[in-house]
Amino acid sequence: MQSSSVSPANSKGLILLLGVAVGVIVANLYYAQPLVGLIANSLGLDPAGAGLIVTLTQIGYGLGVLFLVPLGDLLENRKLILTILAVAIVSVLGLALSTSLVPYFAAALLTGIGASAVQIIIPYVAHITPEAIRGRVVGSLMSGLMLGIMFSRPISSLLTDLLSWHAVFYLSASLMIVLAFTLYRFLPKRQPLNSGISYSKLLASMGHLFVRTPVLRRRAIYQAFMFGAFSVFWTTTPLLLAGPDFQLSQTSIALFALAGVAGAISAPLAGRFADKGLIRSGTAISMAVAAISFLMTHLFPMGSMLSLSLLVISAILLDAGITANLVLGQRAIFSLRAKYRSRLNGLYIATIFVGGAVGSTAGAWAYAHGGWAMTSLVGFSMPALALIYFATEWLTGFQKRRRKIAPAVAGASH
Repeated sequence: MQSSSVSPANSKGLILLLGVAVGVIVANLYYAQPLVGLIANSLGLDPAGAGLIVTLTQIGYGLGVLFLVPLGDLLENRKLILTILAVAIVSVLGLALSTSLVPYFAAALLTGIGASAVQIIIPYVAHITPEAIRGRVVGSLMSGLMLGIMFSRPISSLLTDLLSWHAVFYLSASLMIVLAFTLYRFLPKRQPLNSGISYSKLLASMGHLFVRTPVLRRRAIYQAFMFGAFSVFWTTTPLLLAGPDFQLSQTSIALFALAGVAGAISAPLAGRFADKGLIRSGTAISMAVAAISFLMTHLFPMGSMLSLSLLVISAILLDAGITANLVLGQRAIFSLRAKYRSRLNGLYIATIFVGGAVGSTAGAWAYAHGGWAMTSLVGFSMPALALIYFATEWLTGFQKRRRKIAPAVAGASH
């Protein structure tokens, strides 16, 4: 039976704490993004394979949300979150201590797994939030998540400039140790309703849920394409900005990365859209904005101040579009049956991060072989394909409405 001790989570203080928590934890997935070239060079990795530095962490995250996050429907949530957070702390320390390729890759994979604690926190909050404001509350947590993502890049760039890339992960481990003690002190317990089900049956049910839940499938595929575009952009723009066209320092790249923070403002706005029943309209807008953000980078020659300004605007628009679509998707799946919420969220996020892993690898490969021209084409194609697939949802809905209207029209003609 669900514990009544979760009721204090309706307080603003706990929501704020959990917003900070998801930001601190999820940042571990992105600290390495602006440092791909430096870390690859330090570990002796070929530039064409540099995308693996980010990709392995994303794969680990995908594994975590697929195999650990569903446990939120089975095990007491507070203990589960703290256990997975402990894995994250140990693995991030492993990244900080790594001086060769194999230990770094192993720690990167485990870091992604540990970061999956975020996706237990989000359904936990959805469980104890009234339906009428759930979109806004999820949007608030997504703001924390996106701020963690956005600030992770400039923080890692600045620390690397001042000290070394190892210092970034020492800082992260310290922050998470403080967070773990804080959550231990203030996070209420929550015992899920499915405590009698076995882990094997829990996992087996996920396949059925994915097949039989069209809302989940569509929202997951939409966001997989969108997150792929996000990964393409943020894996390659540090390489572009440090390259011969712009020749920016790590500090300047950090300032560029701060631009993406502005995109986080779309999260609560998207939540309000969702609470008003405007999920479809918001989805179409977010996908179109993401696609346009890549096209606009070609309006001026690379290396000019105007092209740099457009890259900044592009980063803001892309991050806003990806964030809004993420919130809209989670609001849609959290409206489904509560007893499946962690499993639905696990399937949703796992699918998304397959797209992210593909985007990181494809982006690094495209940039190595065709520069920004090929990279931006790959990035544009992802939200464009999502928009095309989304159009079939409108078409299906239109056809259903026609089938309902046709008999009524025929009857009225007699």
